[in-house]
Amino acid sequence: MRLENMLDINHELIKLSKHIDWESPDKEWGALFVSTKGAPAIRTRLIAGLHYLKHLHDLSDEQVVKGWTENPYWQYFCGEEYFQHKMPIHPVTMTKWRNRPGKSGSEKLLIETIKAGLKSKTIKPGSLKKVTVDTTVQEKNIAFPTDSKLLNKARENLVKLSKEHGIKLRQNYNRVGPQYVLMASRYAHAKQFKRMKKMNNKLKSRLGRVKRDIERQLPNYSVDIQSLFEVALKQAQKLIEQEQHSKNKLYSLHAPEVECISKGKAHKPYEFG
Repeated sequence: MRLENMLDINHELIKLSKHIDWESPDKEWGALFVSTKGAPAIRTRLIAGLHYLKHLHDLSDEQVVKGWTENPYWQYFCGEEYFQHKMPIHPVTMTKWRNRPGKSGSEKLLIETIKAGLKSKTIKPGSLKKVTVDTTVQEKNIAFPTDSKLLNKARENLVKLSKEHGIKLRQNYNRVGPQYVLMASRYAHAKQFKRMKKMNNKLKSRLGRVKRDIERQLPNYSVDIQSLFEVALKQAQKLIEQEQHSKNKLYSLHAPEVECISKGKAHKPYEFG
């Protein structure tokens, strides 16, 4: 008995099989499966149908091939006329087959799926004009950025570079810098934001003094040494200028590409990545 006489013609897979242009993938991939190479090529409809069922039901290659032998609707969808009791292919064949068409082959299957959706009026052309994408932030391995830590770190970087290349500073503020950072964090914890801002302003002024001291002396040194200070001086200037609502803020000195991304999560409104 033919499968079409045994099955419900209103089943979704039977309806879908009539909307798919099975000849199009066959023409697209025909050149990849030459009859003179290896075993005879597998029917395109069978392999395309198995891959569609695999992704539809989120199955492995082994599960979809085994399920095909038990489900007459799956067999009809893949182009069989009579019920089959044996596996059509070995599961490994699906993996080998995927390697030949590659990425373009998967895109062809996707195109045929979209065309079938449009033919059956399951989707409207207007639905394809806009895509909603869910993103995941790849968090960077940085400490939570605070103004006081960044300002003091920028000053320390400039002082370290100066010491390495023999630039003598009037003052390096190595003693008072960490004290200002500690006091700023204490005031922030106590919600005494005016006092915290005063500490940050002191750190800014100390960073500015070190920066200007280096800039005055740099012309006396070689071009190579000047280039070594270029990035650190630009970062220091950006930290001095940026305010709370500035755009393209600097959140990390060792990873300047980090951005503050708002995800709208109740427990974690902002992520740095």
